Amino acid sequence: MASSAGPGDRVVAGARPRLVTRPLLLRFVTVVGSSASFYLLLSVVPAYAQSAPGGGSGTAGLVTGALMLATVAGELMAPWLAARCGYRVMLGAGLLLLGAPALVLTVSQNMAWIVAVCLVRGLGFAFTLVAGGALTASLIPPERRGEGLALIGVMAGVPSLVGLPLGAWLASHTGYGSVCWAAAGIALVSIAAVPGLPGREATAGPPLGIFAGARSGALGRPTAVFAVTAVGAGIVVTFLPLALAPGHSGVVAAALFVQPAAATASRWFAGRRADRRGAAGLVVPGLVASAAGILVVALTGVPVAVVVGAAVFGVGFGITQSATITLMYSRVPASGYGTVSALWNIAYDAGMGIGAVGFGAVAGLTGYPWAFALTALLMLTALVPAWWDRTVTAEGGQP
Repeated sequence: MASSAGPGDRVVAGARPRLVTRPLLLRFVTVVGSSASFYLLLSVVPAYAQSAPGGGSGTAGLVTGALMLATVAGELMAPWLAARCGYRVMLGAGLLLLGAPALVLTVSQNMAWIVAVCLVRGLGFAFTLVAGGALTASLIPPERRGEGLALIGVMAGVPSLVGLPLGAWLASHTGYGSVCWAAAGIALVSIAAVPGLPGREATAGPPLGIFAGARSGALGRPTAVFAVTAVGAGIVVTFLPLALAPGHSGVVAAALFVQPAAATASRWFAGRRADRRGAAGLVVPGLVASAAGILVVALTGVPVAVVVGAAVFGVGFGITQSATITLMYSRVPASGYGTVSALWNIAYDAGMGIGAVGFGAVAGLTGYPWAFALTALLMLTALVPAWWDRTVTAEGGQP
C-alpha cells in the first residue's frame, strides 16, 4: 500500500501539468459511449419486458435485477481479468458486450433472451467501469487527479441525464427497435477509440486483490463511506416519486433534476479543491451534507423543502464521490487502479440497490417521512470510519 500522504492528500508545488491529452480525449469517447448505451436502455428494457407476452411488473423487476446482479459480478471479476488481459482489452470487450447484445432485442421478445441480454450487458458495463476507471487514473497526472476524475464524472453524468428520458421518449415515439439500435451503435462505434489508449503497461507490478483491498483501512474506509451515501442516492431516485402526494409531479421532476445537477457541479468543485488542499478533508463535509439533504427531504409535505433537500443531498453526494475516489487512487500503485475502480463502483451499485430494498421495507412500517429521517441517521453512522480515516491521514500514518 502507498502511504496515505500521497498526491491526493497534499498540495504539490510547481507548475501544473497538462490535464487533457489525446489519450484522455479518446477515453472521453469511451466514457460517453458506454454511459449513453447503458442509460438509453435502462428504463426501456423493463417496459419492453413488461409488454412481452406474459409480461408484468415482476418481469420488469427481473430484467433490472439481472442487469445489476451481472454488473456487480463483473466488477468483482474485472480486476483479476484485467491483470491478465490489460485494461485496454477489457474496455474494448466491455463495449462489445454492452453494445452487440442490444441488437438481439430487436429480433426476439422472448423473456429468456431479454434476461440473457441483460446479464451480458451487465457484465460489459462492469468491464467498462473497472477497466475504464483504471485507465483514467493512469492517464491523469497525480497533481491533477481530483480535477481529472471529476471531469470524467461529468462526461459520464451528462449521458445519464440525457439518456434516461431520451430512451423513454424514443421508445414511445419510434418504437423499441430504434432505441436498441441506437444503444448498440453508440457502444460499438466507441470501440474505435480503444486502440489509442494504453494497454498492458497500465497493469505493471503485482496486482492488488479486491478482497485484500476491501480489508485494508486505506481503501475499506472510503469505500464504506461512499457506499452509505450511495444508499441515499438509490432511495431518492426510486422513492421520491412515490413519497409525494399525487399532483406534485412538477416537484418530483424538479427534485430529480437538481439532485444530479448539483452532484455534477459539486463533484467538479471538490475535485479541483482536492488537488490544491487534499481530498481527506472533504469526506466528512460531504457525508454530513448528504445526510442533511435526506433529512430535509423527509418534509415530504413541503414542496420547497423536497427540492432544497434534493439539491443539498446532491451537493454532498458529489463531494463524497470526488473525495473518496481521489483518496483511494492516491493510496495504491498503478497496479491497484483496477481494484480501486472495482471497489468504488461496487459500493455505488450495491449501496443504491441495498438502499432501495431496505427503504421500501422500512417505509412500509413507518411511512415515507420517518423512513427518510431514519435513513439520514443511518448515513451519519459512517462518520465513524470517516473521522478515523481523516485522523490517521492527518497523522501521516498508514491508513
